[in-house]
Amino acid sequence: MTFGFAPSSAASLSSSAATATRMLEPAEWAAAGIPLLRNPREVVSGLHSRHRPGPATAIVAVLDPDERLRASASFTSRRAAADGWMFRNALLAQLRRVIPHDLRRRTPVRTAVLLYCRDGDARWTEEDGAWMWGLRDACTLHGLRCGAYITLTRDGWQVLGEGRGGRRPNASSAPEPFATSQAPLPPPRTGGVASDVLRRAAAR
Repeated sequence: MTFGFAPSSAASLSSSAATATRMLEPAEWAAAGIPLLRNPREVVSGLHSRHRPGPATAIVAVLDPDERLRASASFTSRRAAADGWMFRNALLAQLRRVIPHDLRRRTPVRTAVLLYCRDGDARWTEEDGAWMWGLRDACTLHGLRCGAYITLTRDGWQVLGEGRGGRRPNASSAPEPFATSQAPLPPPRTGGVASDVLRRAAAR
């Protein structure tokens, strides 16, 4: 005969309640004073062109006060259950990798936005709520303003909590050309000593 201990119902309820609190409803998100993007389509198109996301791909990007892209990183998340705490840790790890924190500033200057490419339609899901919670908490811990949360599905893109969106780009569309303001610098001309210096500087 085998003896064991099953987790108590109180412990299970406590665990599920804790997970439930690591999630934001659309109304909570809309009431949080998230700054609006001046040109959300340009931001979405730029990130889509750079990272070419597939389903379950998250892109976290940091924008300066003029809404120019300063840093971005993409990664794939295939968790069985939505967990804002785990999403927060993943986002924070990416932010620490691509840009210094702003914790010494009294008021955050740079803004982090999150674009998440997923299956399904554009309606809010619990997974979206967990990403929202994770983004807000990661921004606090990295000294950034919490910016927009954007979903990318087969129907197009949507800034949740704002009601703004569009059909392109979408989860299956080809990347569009870079916007002029976000175009990468042209490569240096080859040949000669100057070219070698530029190549070494670019490699640093």
